[in-house]
Order: sequence, then structure tokens, then C-alpha cells
Amino acid sequence: QLQLVESGGALVQPGGSLRLSCAASGFSLDYYTVGWFRQAPGKEREGVSCISTGVGSTYYADSVKGRFTIVRDKAKNTVFLHMNSLRPEDTAIYYCAARRLITTVQPTCVPRIFGSWGQGTQVTVSS
Repeated sequence: QLQLVESGGALVQPGGSLRLSCAASGFSLDYYTVGWFRQAPGKEREGVSCISTGVGSTYYADSVKGRFTIVRDKAKNTVFLHMNSLRPEDTAIYYCAARRLITTVQPTCVPRIFGSWGQGTQVTVSS
């Protein structure tokens, strides 16, 4: 089955930037809707950003609109999450997930419908 590995999490200062990577093996991500999710202690896992296949329609949570950007790199079989203007409330474990679905409409970005998950990478924004 598809295997996903996240990387790029770190300790950063408020206002800083990070780029998270979701590297896939086993299958091409061309056939998958891919999403980034995050979970802070005591909180539900929430969708941060998702990207569809094909043309690549995207979804962003209201809390990250204008600050985060999700991008596919087909040659690397990787999906990136560019994170700018980071805030303490962005602190969480960030997970990459994939759903075997080919679509060009805006993806439904909720954790329960995604079947393949990475192990997570910690993002900490100091204050």
C-alpha cells in the first residue's frame, strides 16, 4: 500500500516559515487526493489543507488562509506545505494523508475519509 513520510517540522519563532514535505512511495500520488492535517494536545485532528488530483483544486482551513500553500511536485512524488507567518496556535503534530480518489473538484478535507497516513512531524511555534 501507499507509504507516506512527513518531514520538515521544527521549532520556529512567531512570524517564521517552514516547509513540510510529504514523500510517497509505492504508488504515484497522481491518483490520490492528498491532505495535511494537524492535531494539538487535547484537540480534535483537523484538516489544514487538501489538494485534489488532475487540475488540483485546493482547500484551506480559515485559520491558515493566506499563510499556507499546498503544492504538488510530480517529479518527486511529494506534496509540500509552505507555512508562512507562523503563530503559536499553529503548534501541533502535522500529518500527511492520502485518499485514492481522482477528482478536480475542491476536495473534502476531513480526516475520517483518508485511508493512508504518515507518522507525523512536530511543528512548534515559540512565544
